[in-house]
Amino acid sequence: MTVYSYKATDKSGKFVEGDIDAPDYHTAIQQIRQLNFFPVKVAEGKVSAKTFSGLKLSLPRLGSKVPTKDLMTLTLQLATLVDAGLTLDDGLATLIKLAETEQIRSILADIRKQVHAGSTFADALEGHPDVFSKLYVNMVRAGEAGGMVGEALSRLAIFLEKSVELKNNIRSAMVYPAILSLVGGAAVIILITFVVPQFSKLFEDMGAALPLPTQIMLGLSTLLIDYWPVLVLGTLGCTGAFTFYIKTDKGRLRWDSLLLKLPLFGPLIRKIEVSRFSLTMATLLKSGVPILQAMGIVQSILINRVISDAVGNLKHALKRGQGLSGPLQDAGVFPPMAVHMITVGETSGALDEMLTKVSQTYDKEVEQAIKQVISLIEPMMILFMALIIGFIVVSMLLAIFSANDIAF
Repeated sequence: MTVYSYKATDKSGKFVEGDIDAPDYHTAIQQIRQLNFFPVKVAEGKVSAKTFSGLKLSLPRLGSKVPTKDLMTLTLQLATLVDAGLTLDDGLATLIKLAETEQIRSILADIRKQVHAGSTFADALEGHPDVFSKLYVNMVRAGEAGGMVGEALSRLAIFLEKSVELKNNIRSAMVYPAILSLVGGAAVIILITFVVPQFSKLFEDMGAALPLPTQIMLGLSTLLIDYWPVLVLGTLGCTGAFTFYIKTDKGRLRWDSLLLKLPLFGPLIRKIEVSRFSLTMATLLKSGVPILQAMGIVQSILINRVISDAVGNLKHALKRGQGLSGPLQDAGVFPPMAVHMITVGETSGALDEMLTKVSQTYDKEVEQAIKQVISLIEPMMILFMALIIGFIVVSMLLAIFSANDIAF
């Protein structure tokens, strides 16, 4: 069980604070509601009195790009207030009153001002594209059309929470390999640039013929020491040229196509994109967004260009009156199981529910695939580093033994 500190309002509008034990964030929200309180701020762990001094609510900074986790918190807070019976105007007013910075207050006040002037909530959000994405705006617009703004916001919060979990899983998977690469690379550079030159002076004094591995190592050492500015500039130039190339349409398509063909990483990327596609489509369709519009939004958020183009072809096929199953199979980028499940959902008229199940299925497969990739990468990287360092050591020993006429 985790301790969650909360700040809420009671039926009279008075603020109350407390702590509650719950297995997860959403359960904590439900338990607070059962106490007849309207949650405004819920945070994991004990929160000091300083955090709530002056009845301030710690909201994300909304002046520029907002972290997904912070946007999720803000969305859930507004959804909670609306579901508790407050009007959208009152909910915004509450968040404005509790905003911690003038920047946050001004953005929320601008949204409220536009709503007062006759704009819809979605149109007001659209005026801040750095904060609220097209997906966000369209889901709110669909919720407004169906009179379910609170429900739309709740779905958005869940969607954002799952997106955060997926990003965290990917980041955590890359931490150890990245650290191992940095440490191993630093060790190799130190050996070549500081240790090997000391042996080079020793070998010159001996005057003996050096074995080929030793000559190669000494040559690499000299190259790094004498020409490191050229190597650095060359590396930066190649990196810049590659970055420029993959930003072009042709380069991006070729690079993403290559990524999908890589062992280990290709299947992982495919599963991540299928999970993102299914979750986003399910969330949009449940919120009442038309399927063609939903396809356009999903296409814009997919990272891999090959799969994004395949979704674009799906959209064109739907415009021509075709179903999803045929174009999905023809695309050749979606796993057969995902195609089959989506086909069943389309046939049974429960496409949004089946897409949710597809997302849940591939979320689990992504977790398993990440663990599998890590379990294979770690020993491979350790072995690779060991071979490099071993080659350096052996090349030095061969020269020493050769100089002393010792058979090795």
